[in-house]
Amino acid sequence: MSEIPGDLKFLRSHEWVRIEDDGTVTVGISDHAQSQLGDLVYVELPEVGDNVEPGASCAVVESVKAASDIYSPVSGEVVAVNESLNDKPETINEDAYGEGWLFVVKPSDTGEMEDLLDPEAYGELVESGEE
Repeated sequence: MSEIPGDLKFLRSHEWVRIEDDGTVTVGISDHAQSQLGDLVYVELPEVGDNVEPGASCAVVESVKAASDIYSPVSGEVVAVNESLNDKPETINEDAYGEGWLFVVKPSDTGEMEDLLDPEAYGELVESGEE
């Protein structure tokens, strides 16, 4: 299994969250998720200004194997999307925790972050195969 960055939180559905210095939340999918999906060929991102809810589908990634919904880890307003993924969705395969981020949310309830898995708990989830 790949290294899981220690500054991230995770949903059981394999989305990751990084809290930025300005209080916004960057969202992506884990390296484990992208490796399970295989080569990504299309990404459908939310629109800037969209409101998202925790656990609600707000984006889609498609690979040669399958299409998968992406769920928002927190509620709030989408303030940025990674437009470069429209032309190069494989960036997620190459750098899931870096350049492969999906969107940024200005959270309306930072307490929701408490419900997310820390890197150790996420690693245990992946290793257990209970996903």
